[in-house]
Amino acid sequence: MSETHSPAYVDIIFDIPLKTTYSYRADEKGEAAPGKRAMVPLGKREVLGYIVAKHAGPPANLESEKIKTVRRVVDREPVFDEDNVALARWMAAYYLCGPGEALAAMIPSGRRAGTYPSFSVEELSAEKPELSAEQREALDGITAAAARPADGTAYPGETAYPGAKSGGTGTAMAYLYGITGSGKTEVFLRAAENVLDAGKTVIYLVPEISLTHQTAEVIGRRFGSVAATLHSGMTGSERLTEWMRVRRGEAGIVVGPRSAVFAPLKNLGLIIIDEEHDGSYKSGNTPRYHARQIAMRRSSLEGALLLMGSATPSAEAWKLMNDGTIRRFNLSRRLSGGEPPEIVPVSLAETEGCLTAELKEEIRKTAQMGRQTILFLNRRGFAYFYQCRSCGYELSCKHCSVSLTYHKSKGRAVCHYCGYQTKPPEACPECGSLDAGFRGFGTELVEEEVRSAFPDLRVRRADADSTSKKGSLAEILGLFRAGEIDILLGTQMVAKGLNFPGVRLVGVVFADTGLQLPDFRAAERTFSLIVQVAGRAGRYFPDGKVIVQSLRLSDPAIRKACAMDVEGFFAAELRQRSAQRFPPYSRLIRFAVRSRSEEKADRIAAVLAALVKPILPADAELLGPAECAIGLKAGSYRRHILLRGKAMGPLHRTASLLLERYNRQKETGVYVEADVDPVDLL
Repeated sequence: MSETHSPAYVDIIFDIPLKTTYSYRADEKGEAAPGKRAMVPLGKREVLGYIVAKHAGPPANLESEKIKTVRRVVDREPVFDEDNVALARWMAAYYLCGPGEALAAMIPSGRRAGTYPSFSVEELSAEKPELSAEQREALDGITAAAARPADGTAYPGETAYPGAKSGGTGTAMAYLYGITGSGKTEVFLRAAENVLDAGKTVIYLVPEISLTHQTAEVIGRRFGSVAATLHSGMTGSERLTEWMRVRRGEAGIVVGPRSAVFAPLKNLGLIIIDEEHDGSYKSGNTPRYHARQIAMRRSSLEGALLLMGSATPSAEAWKLMNDGTIRRFNLSRRLSGGEPPEIVPVSLAETEGCLTAELKEEIRKTAQMGRQTILFLNRRGFAYFYQCRSCGYELSCKHCSVSLTYHKSKGRAVCHYCGYQTKPPEACPECGSLDAGFRGFGTELVEEEVRSAFPDLRVRRADADSTSKKGSLAEILGLFRAGEIDILLGTQMVAKGLNFPGVRLVGVVFADTGLQLPDFRAAERTFSLIVQVAGRAGRYFPDGKVIVQSLRLSDPAIRKACAMDVEGFFAAELRQRSAQRFPPYSRLIRFAVRSRSEEKADRIAAVLAALVKPILPADAELLGPAECAIGLKAGSYRRHILLRGKAMGPLHRTASLLLERYNRQKETGVYVEADVDPVDLL
């Protein structure tokens, strides 16, 4: 029916950094409706927009003849609803972005839902392993928590979130803390099964796409066609097909990485965050949301239980467990016949190359036993550092307990917290040795040395370079699981949650790399990675072994990781965080400035600092401006400032006002990015 004489009008938001809602005349076919996407004119371009409301008449402040018309409606049926829009507006307020940017992060980009092979009912398996006493106790406690209303507890800063309901129910949270191989996944699956049996739905988050495939296989066998997957490895149309299947209520459990937290499930009863500590739950692009915070928000509003788990919890979660805000359930025993591996720290100080004699001997011994080896090297982030081979001295900031980073273009060693800088020494300041300087090595160099030392063994590398082709990582892991690879060398992707029965030996090639990063979470990440990768060894046999190579065997993070002393590590780490006033004892908001002009980047960072100083709360402080750890990236110069305070509420209001004032005088060629609760400062 034509609406030519009395046209309807729609409100549309866009994937742009503005909070503005735009009004358009509905299309002549009358297809435009809230929850659908549409192509509309915006300036001189035609862009995709999200219809959030529909009205009978034009807005009072606009002349109807000047209102542009929707060109084309993309969707046959709505792909989002009022709950999605409300969550997007909350995200926009909290993460300092546009509501359209937040909504775009939720909704799959496909234009038409196609066909996608969902789980088959025939794949259902009734096989369930016998639960241990610890697992049964944990499951009973989790099931009871999921069945009762949230108890009013809240994540630090929750009540300060913009748009948070005062006097709301809060977030009920539980944590499954257990060593690798202790059966956390089975408890998660049983808890999900109980929630589904109660007529509610489940979101199951894993940190990486590679783990999504592994977990999806297990969930597919257990739950069949009621399971769905959502992840960025799928095409836009595949994701949209699954998204719509979930919206229609055809799926009751959704598994996937970070973005699966937005799955449009109704009657949500449980959100599981596996490997809760993992940094990949934080988005690196606008909106810079953390899936854990989104899960807390949804759990609070929808009355669901938030269940997290890890062998190495985040410092924030550990503190909340100790405070009693999160109820903790412990799993202390491996269930598949394995025992916690023997962990041997070995010094690299006298070694030429990447492999110590001890590690080479164990690799050969493992191969002779017909077993497999994983070699791990953490090359994530910026990893060059200054160290003396003679005495182990490191060049550190005299104001902060972080290593200095060498900027070759400037010939200076710089601290990215306080801005302190110095000329690199020509000899070791501690012992005078000339065998000192900035160095570091990566996985390709290690692979070359391994192939040279073991020409008769089958070696494969799994890192971002070698697995860039779609499906290549799954292929490599499949070959390794089948026993067709003797030595698997990789980065973090081989350290997380993967279960390989044939692995006897794990070698951490260089444990110190992460410790050199100018980030207060460096020790926590290093500790977590060593413990996680050590968990790949000896899962089915009692003879697992881990060789941890290091130049800093006395470092607390490495020492505690080799002793598998989680309690001791966090006790010391939290004392240090408290003394330095870093999270979880403070909240941070970071503003990063980037420009192809170094002069503009420096100037705008200084402008931001000058604008914020008069409005900074009494209990908050400004750190910077300073050069980012990676000062030049993709041709852009990068600078940043940090706002640090005890509570998020006042800090957040200051950040919002700062952006408002800056936007009045911003200039072209400069980009300012806000990051609330940053997980890294590089």
